Amino acid sequence: MSTTEAPNTSASTGPDPGPRARERASVVDGEITATVRLVRLLITGLILAAVIAGVIRGVSTSASGKAAIVDGLLLTEAGLATILILLGSLVEGFGFGLSLGTQWPYTRNILVLLIEGDPEAAHRIVATLVGLIAVALVVLAPGSATISGLVLIALTALLGIGTLHVLAGRLPSVVHGVHGLLAYGVLLSYLTALLIPGVHFWSFLGSTVPLHALLLTVFLGGMTTGQRGFGKAIGAFDWPRRSPQLVMLIHLLSALAVVATLASLMPHYPVALYIAVGQISVGFLLFQAVNLRPKTPGILVALHQLVALSIAVAVVAAVH
Repeated sequence: MSTTEAPNTSASTGPDPGPRARERASVVDGEITATVRLVRLLITGLILAAVIAGVIRGVSTSASGKAAIVDGLLLTEAGLATILILLGSLVEGFGFGLSLGTQWPYTRNILVLLIEGDPEAAHRIVATLVGLIAVALVVLAPGSATISGLVLIALTALLGIGTLHVLAGRLPSVVHGVHGLLAYGVLLSYLTALLIPGVHFWSFLGSTVPLHALLLTVFLGGMTTGQRGFGKAIGAFDWPRRSPQLVMLIHLLSALAVVATLASLMPHYPVALYIAVGQISVGFLLFQAVNLRPKTPGILVALHQLVALSIAVAVVAAVH
């Protein structure tokens, strides 16, 4: 369990300000820099692209009626699920993990924060959109992938508040790891439905060995973030002496296992293998960034996540 104390900007003396004031005092604001504003524009563009791509697919597919709508929604949902994971990494990278305190899922000014560029506010709004589309897909096309996707979204949402308390040092890091694992499960469910129509999702997941290694690495990556808590460095080490360092070492070994698994299955997943090899270098750069700037390690967090997402997409596409 992380020993990080909940960040608090309130004075250490004086009368008790009451629960609402204490909640506001627990908020840790990230800085809206030029880079954050640029990222906001990029994310907005990606969201619009996901919606437009879904519309284009819906009107251009050979299917008609309800089937065409489902095709379009699946593409948009897969795109938004990817963006949602990236947003989570941007929240960590730019120090917005506790920008809304531990209030969940919304605050009264969340739309204002969204407009200002707070990635945590955007993360929660996009999560809502993903959930609404998931409900529509279950209604229009109930099946293994769409039902599983909705269930996984619900579980991910329930653990959303848990990740906040992990960062505040009140819950164990495993909660953060499971949250990341479930988020990837959401993406894989819709990606599978999109690229391999009619497949039973859990059978596909169980038989696709590279995804097992990848999902273990994703889980350990989430635990690594949870172990270091909010704004804490892991610290350079030759041999792990603290739990964050031990989890980090296991995470590295699992990343190497992804490479080994993909290499053993050549030539079935060549693109995924090349990406996984490159991911090792990105991981080391991120480790350095986290130690140099533990509160705001920056865009490398998102790049690290993007490479992991690319591996997942490459594996599913190779099966397709």
